[in-house]
Amino acid sequence: MRGFSKRTGWDTSESAFAGAIREARAAGRDVCDLTVSNPTVCGFDYDVEGILGALGDPGSMVYDADPRGMRSAREAVCGYYRDHGAEVGVDQVLMTTSTSEAYGFLFRLLCDAGDEVLVASPGYPLFDFLADLEDVRLRTYPLFHDYGWWIDFGELERRIGPRTKAVLVVHPANPTGHWTSAAERTRLEEMCARYGLALIVDEVFLDYPVGEAEDSFAVGQAECLTFVLSGLSKVAGLPQMKVGWVVTLGPMAAREEALRRLEVIADTFLSMGAPAQRALPMWMARRAAIQGQIRGRVQENLGVLAGSGLGYLPVAAGWSGVLLLPGKLGGAEEIFAELGVVVHPGSFYGLEGAGRVVVSLIGGAEEFRRGVGLLGRA
Repeated sequence: MRGFSKRTGWDTSESAFAGAIREARAAGRDVCDLTVSNPTVCGFDYDVEGILGALGDPGSMVYDADPRGMRSAREAVCGYYRDHGAEVGVDQVLMTTSTSEAYGFLFRLLCDAGDEVLVASPGYPLFDFLADLEDVRLRTYPLFHDYGWWIDFGELERRIGPRTKAVLVVHPANPTGHWTSAAERTRLEEMCARYGLALIVDEVFLDYPVGEAEDSFAVGQAECLTFVLSGLSKVAGLPQMKVGWVVTLGPMAAREEALRRLEVIADTFLSMGAPAQRALPMWMARRAAIQGQIRGRVQENLGVLAGSGLGYLPVAAGWSGVLLLPGKLGGAEEIFAELGVVVHPGSFYGLEGAGRVVVSLIGGAEEFRRGVGLLGRA
C-alpha cells in the first residue's frame, strides 16, 4: 500500500470541544444544544403522507438517463424561479443531488489543479473540503460590518490573481444572515466580466427573509457567466431527499459552452435518482407550508433574543444568529463547561472578536428560550 492522496489528508481526530459534548451526553448530563439546524428534527409539522406518497410514481421504474435531469424536475425548478420573478429556461437547469455536488461540478468545470476561487470571510467552512477534493485553492476576501455586512471590494479586487477563476457569493449569507445588495451585485458582475471570471451564487436561504427580501441573482440580465445554486434541503426543508440544482446564466456564448461541458460532467456520474426527480414537482408545489413554519420559528427565536438582554448582530435572512456575548463567559468551550449550553465558536466561520458565537434560529422554541436564559443569567 503506497498510501492515500494528499488531498484527503485532513485531521479527522475529535476536537476537545466535540469530545467534551460527547462525554457529557454519555454521562447523562443535561445539554442544551443551540446549534441544531436540521429542520427534520426541529419539531416542524411535515406532510408525511404527501411527501412520501410522491415517491411512489410508477414512472420511476423507467430509467431516464438525461444527464441534465428529467425535464419535469427541471420545469419544477423553472417554476420556482418564476415565483421569484425570474424567467429561467428549462435548458439552463442542471439537476444535482445537492449543492455540494453542484460545487464539485463547477470546480471541475472552471478550474485546473491549483486554480483559485475567491470566497467571503466570514463564511461557511464546508467550502474548504469541497475545494480540497477538486485540488482547487480557496482565497478569502473580507466582509466588514458597519451597520450591516458589506463586501470589501478593494480587497476583493486586490486578491484576483492570474489563477483566479471565480468569485463565490452566498446570498443571503451564512452565518451572517445578510443579503448581497443590488448595488453589490452590479459591482460583482462588472468586476467578473472585466477579469473574465465566473460568478457562483449560493441561494439556499433565499426563501427565508426576516424583513424585506432581495431578488435572486436569476432575476434580470447577468453580465458575466453566472451559476445560481439551490436545493430542497432549505427550499422545502428536505435535506434527506438529496435534490439540488444549478442554473446557468450570462452571455450566450459562455453560457452555452458551460452547459455543454456541465452536461458531460453530469453524464459521467448520472447521480440523480428517478423517484426524487418525479416527486420534485409536488414537493416544490407544497413548499410554502414548511417555509412558513421555519420563518415563524426564526421570528419567535429572534423575539426571545430581543428580550434577553444579550447582544447579537441584526439578522436579515437565513437560519443563523451571531451572538455578542460578554468576555467573562469565554469561548464556546468555556460556555459549555460552565453552563452546558452548546454554541458554535465564531472562529469556526472566520468571525473575528471575542465573545462572538453562532446559534441556530430554527431549534425548538423551548430549548432556545432555556439556552438563551442560561447565557443571559451567567
